[in-house]
Amino acid sequence: MVVDTLNNLKNYVDTCPLFKEVVAFLAENDLNTLPEGKTMIQGKDLFVNIQNAKGKTAEEAVMETHNVMIDIQIPLDGEETYGYTPLCKLPEVEYNAEKDITKYPGVKAESYVTCTPGMFAIFYPQDGHAPCISKAETIKKAIFKIKA
Repeated sequence: MVVDTLNNLKNYVDTCPLFKEVVAFLAENDLNTLPEGKTMIQGKDLFVNIQNAKGKTAEEAVMETHNVMIDIQIPLDGEETYGYTPLCKLPEVEYNAEKDITKYPGVKAESYVTCTPGMFAIFYPQDGHAPCISKAETIKKAIFKIKA
């Protein structure tokens, strides 16, 4: 997991070849003006999903992992907290290959980090994360999905 400011995202392009495309997309587009839903950047290998997600308590948030895709999550209109637990500490549960997600209901995060607009969190396949923790009723956010 990486948490940093958007100004520093360029410093992480060596960790994944498609991160360079994310940096270029951010330089050319205002995430706040993109329509809700998916915007394809490089087919199924790279896209951004703009969503208004329901804010949850830490107890309501569900831990998840992805085997194929990396998430870069960016809050757009307020703060969002993410729970974190390394995959190696999560129980074995069924993986949904069609949706590239494993959910761990009832598993609470080991630690938490909060991002505000202008920040991002990167979750690699080895990073269990519980998104959408917020006191706000809804959170407008961008989720870049990048093939690992």
